[in-house]
Amino acid sequence: MAPYASDDMTTAGEAGEPRTGRRRAARYAVPVTVMGVAAATIGLVPALADSGDPDLPEITAAQLIEKIAQSDVERLSGTVKITTDLGLPDLGGLQDGFAPGAPERGEGGSSADPSTRLTELATGTHTLRVAADGPDRQKVSLLEDAAEYSLIHNGKDVWGYDSRSNEVYHATVDDSGEDRGQRPPATPKDFAEEALKAVDDTTSVTVDGTAQVAGRDAYRLVVKPRQSDSTVGAISIAVDHRTGMPLKFTLTPASGGAAVVDVGFTRVSFDRPAASTFDFTPPRGAKVTEDGELDRDRGHSGKPGNPPKSEEDLAKGLDGLTVLGEGWNSVAVLDTGGPGLPAAGAGGDLGGFLGSFGDRVEGGFGTGTVFSTRLVNALVTEDGKVYVGAVTEEALVKAADRGK
Repeated sequence: MAPYASDDMTTAGEAGEPRTGRRRAARYAVPVTVMGVAAATIGLVPALADSGDPDLPEITAAQLIEKIAQSDVERLSGTVKITTDLGLPDLGGLQDGFAPGAPERGEGGSSADPSTRLTELATGTHTLRVAADGPDRQKVSLLEDAAEYSLIHNGKDVWGYDSRSNEVYHATVDDSGEDRGQRPPATPKDFAEEALKAVDDTTSVTVDGTAQVAGRDAYRLVVKPRQSDSTVGAISIAVDHRTGMPLKFTLTPASGGAAVVDVGFTRVSFDRPAASTFDFTPPRGAKVTEDGELDRDRGHSGKPGNPPKSEEDLAKGLDGLTVLGEGWNSVAVLDTGGPGLPAAGAGGDLGGFLGSFGDRVEGGFGTGTVFSTRLVNALVTEDGKVYVGAVTEEALVKAADRGK
């Protein structure tokens, strides 16, 4: 089936009342958060090939976004495959000492603490088993060689269990619902809901044909930045045509090549999981650590898997954070108040070592070093300012000149 001759849902400088789909999409998180979450948690080189090209009724982009917004799926189980290709430099053996799974976590730490353990998803290929039964019961399991890590939310209890070390993490949530977001972004729906906030005048949204994912027929929604400075090429969301639930999320970089983020179900069922799926009792002899015992500053609300939901939330945790630009060209700026990265040879071995992974740049702001991935770039100036965004190196330099 040929791609649909779909409407482009937005136009630059569009005036008048936003369409219903855009109003519904406005409740999702901001584009800069999508990029931050993608860089810090999950990415995927295409892990599963779409099969078939189902013949479905035509639908507009606005109608498809409305379908996603109205999706009321609360019960599911399945398998999600995840791989990351951010293009990070190879640090050799040095990175092993800082790896989330490293044995030495410091006094009071736990290998079952999800705030560090789930960052393992930032590199390599991983398989997750997921299950959900309403807002009070969710489970995510990271499958490893001869081991498994599980994060379980059941009522007021949140459990993390590392079978390799036989360590357990435990936390509780209150009745207000504010701490319900214990499960980290792990499914296409998690990423799609955040990405759709980008539906504004800086974004093009179209329907580009159909696909079949995990044995289910789906529409393909394509989101593209209109701004040329963005490192994001396109976001493709496969949307289940019956339930409106995203089944696959793929983010490709403007530079081309393999996807940076591609999270997709390989198996999915919308039947209610067995209640026993969410039961957990610490195994005999396991070391149990309560959340309050951890002396590590996680940099957010103190609960696992609960990253900032907006620039305002992020700013609350980082004094001095500001945001320059708008839409996909947003650049976060943090003034550390101290010296930045010294030039090679000026800051000893550490300055030279770290500088070797970046590019020296100059501008009206002075001099600095740009550290690049395939998606998120960061400029560290010699006067202690940090500029971060899913934008090109040139855009970071321009932002630094404006923020001088």
